[in-house]
Amino acid sequence: MQHLDPVAAHAFLRTEPQAVLVDCRTEIEHMYVGHPPGAEHVAWQEAPNWDIDPAFAAKVGRLLGHDLNRPVLLLCRSGHRSVLAGEALEAAGFTQVINILEGFEGPLDEQFHRGTQGGWRYHGLPWQQS
Repeated sequence: MQHLDPVAAHAFLRTEPQAVLVDCRTEIEHMYVGHPPGAEHVAWQEAPNWDIDPAFAAKVGRLLGHDLNRPVLLLCRSGHRSVLAGEALEAAGFTQVINILEGFEGPLDEQFHRGTQGGWRYHGLPWQQS
């Protein structure tokens, strides 16, 4: 699995038209916290039980037209869930899996807030809310 910071991931998406950005956060995070324009939403896990979706890789495969060689970039809140989701994709045979470091909101700061030290939004990259 490759790892790119948000700025490099955004640049990669702009130069690789075959690449697909998958937001693997929950539906609530995707809708209300925001997401990059064009991001496809496929939740890795959902509340309230936080069970991992056993069909995650199959759903991503459908998005990629079952082309396991197409680049897929994964985005979560802080860059941790996306690593687990990426490992599942690699185990399913995907060959170009890229984790976006820092995620959408970045790490927690000293006051336990996100978005002040890193993440997609922190770097001023395009995003929207549903």
